[in-house]
Amino acid sequence: MSTAGAGPVSGRVGPPRVLMAKPGLDGHERGAKVVARGLRDAGMEVIYTGIRQTPESIAAAALQEDLDAICLSILSGAHLSICRRLADAMAEMGIEDIPVVVGGIIPEDDTEELRRLGVRAIFGPGSNLDDIVAAVQEIVGGADA
Repeated sequence: MSTAGAGPVSGRVGPPRVLMAKPGLDGHERGAKVVARGLRDAGMEVIYTGIRQTPESIAAAALQEDLDAICLSILSGAHLSICRRLADAMAEMGIEDIPVVVGGIIPEDDTEELRRLGVRAIFGPGSNLDDIVAAVQEIVGGADA
């Protein structure tokens, strides 16, 4: 599989770089690790920040890592406040063009607000790993779907 290409954000050549983060107090990381492995197996470079990250620390890591996308796993129900804070932090750092993907327990009523905050894709419980990987590949570009 060829993954060489420029990501839409950085213009860097090479495999897409994706940050996987678990914001908030939620410590259930199995799903995030499964998705991170699926993205890695699809040829992406995945940086996993671990659990209990703040939106501000996620934005700072995104700035440092020259990313093509940020993937969040949020099971705590705090997705709206976390995504608002992340969007604010990213705007302050001038990296609001990095696409964000959110997975977790997301009520349908919240999807419009998340999209307004710049979230490009939303996945709920039971989402198919192949569908998640394909969506991230489409968002970051430069990877074979």
